[in-house]
Formats: sequence, C-alpha cells, structure tokens
Amino acid sequence: MSIRNVHNRSVSLDDLDWFVTLADTQNMTRAAERLHTTQPTLSRSLARLEQEIGAPLFDRVGRRLRLNQSGQVLLIHARRSLFELRSASDHIRSLRDPDRGTVRLSFLHSVATWLAPELIRDFRARAPQVQFTLTQAASYELAALVTDGAVDLAVTGPRPDDPDLGWHEIHREELCLVVPRDHRLADRDRVGIAEAADEPFIMLGSSFGLRRLTDELLARVGAEPTIAFESAEIPTMESLAAAGLGVTVVPRPRPHRADPNAAYIPLTDDAAQRVLGLVWPLSRPESPVVERFRLFVVAAEWASL
Repeated sequence: MSIRNVHNRSVSLDDLDWFVTLADTQNMTRAAERLHTTQPTLSRSLARLEQEIGAPLFDRVGRRLRLNQSGQVLLIHARRSLFELRSASDHIRSLRDPDRGTVRLSFLHSVATWLAPELIRDFRARAPQVQFTLTQAASYELAALVTDGAVDLAVTGPRPDDPDLGWHEIHREELCLVVPRDHRLADRDRVGIAEAADEPFIMLGSSFGLRRLTDELLARVGAEPTIAFESAEIPTMESLAAAGLGVTVVPRPRPHRADPNAAYIPLTDDAAQRVLGLVWPLSRPESPVVERFRLFVVAAEWASL
C-alpha cells in the first residue's frame, strides 16, 4: 500500500513504518534487527523514501543517524498517518466481525420504549460485544435514511413503497379511538371509526405513516374529518384527546403507557391495524454483523411481544 505526497509521488507505507523504527533507534543495525530485515534492504528503503520525499531525512554522525529538520517533520506526520490507518483497519475489522461489529439501527419514536429495546436486548444476549448506533425518526424519514446509507436497518410501519427496500413484518398493532373518559363512546368495548366521523380529529402531520392509516380508515367510510390539531408525537395526541380537544387514533398502548384520563376503544374496522417491520437496502452489501442481526429478527428468535 502507498500514499501520494504533494509531488504526486507514491510513498510506501512500509517505507514510512521502517522510517519510524529507524528514527526511534537512530541506528541502522538495531533498526534492521527490530524489523527482521537486512541493513542493505533498510538502507534502500530509506534512500527510496528520501527520493520520494525530495529531501534527506537524517544527518549521518559516525555510525549514528540523527533526524534533521525534514526528518522531524516527516516523523510527526508519519506517526499520525500510520496510527490513523491502523485505527481504520481495526475499525473495519470490527465492522466485519459478526460478534463485535456495529449495527446502525433507526426506528419510530413510538417503538422506542418497547419494540426496539426488546430486539436489541434479545440479540445482545447472544452477541454481547455487538454495538448499536441508534436513531429515532418519523416513518417518512426512515426509508430515506436506509436508502441513503445513513443507517443499516430501520424498524418502521407501514411498509415503505420503495421496491429497492427489503421488508419483514415484525408485529401488528391494533388501532384504537382515543376519547376523554366522559365521552359518549368511552364505555364502548369496540367502535367503528364512522361513529366518530363528525368529531374533530387530532392527527399526526400528513407525512406520517399513522396519519396515512387514519386517513385511509376515514376515507373507507366516506368521512372528511375536521382537523382540530396536528402533532408530531403520539403521546401529545393522546393527552389532547384526554383533555377533550378532539378524538384521535393511536396504536393500542403498551401496559402502563396509557393516559389515565383517556379511554382507548379498539376499532372494529378491518384495516384498523398498524404493521411494523424491518427494512433494509436490497442493493447494498451488508456487513456480517448487520446480516446477523437482520436474520435474527427475520427468524423471530427474539421474545414474543
């Protein structure tokens, strides 16, 4: 391997490495012994490096070599370059190691407290040295993060439309209508969304996946709801519904996560569910550790939710 200097000459990394050893020992014999090579071979390496750099690097004082000003400058940069290259090599090896690499995982805000941590916890029980770099984003952002290579995998829902993304369903969530405790529908066991069509709705922004699902449910019953407020977070929607500002549609909350002032009524509509899944790029090679995690999720080796 070699690098180019400012004069577009190729500088061998082996020559740089030998130069650092020679600078440390300041003696051709000791340096050759440390490098397990011969003095003539080491001398040729130094001569080649000095020619490539375009300046002498040592002053010869008897049998000793003393770094001159050019050599001192090169030594600083040579140490730094060799350190960075070795660090990069170590980093790349770790990425290629299915037992010690890093998985860049992104997921919906709404699964940050249950699904994503459960997947990671169960996987790391099998591969404790694997590291995760985590990102939270909205559904419309997650597909772009995967496509652009910013992350390796994403947990999202519903399924993205991009045909270049792989998909594996992980979990289905029942959708509920959220109303205040004193609402006319609060005591119902189940309800169709048509029964709330005349209510003001609290929604996520139009680009969110859950918003699209809610719009589709309302469109199926021919409803054009009044939008009372648009939010970027499901807990905010639940709190506003509990306060009587309107109704909203959210996935059935996890235990102990429901707003105590709200009633969550399962919807009877056939399409009243959110499908969550894992997405990955079909055209980009996976590192071994990313492939291992993806296959772990696809094989449903993690605990049942």
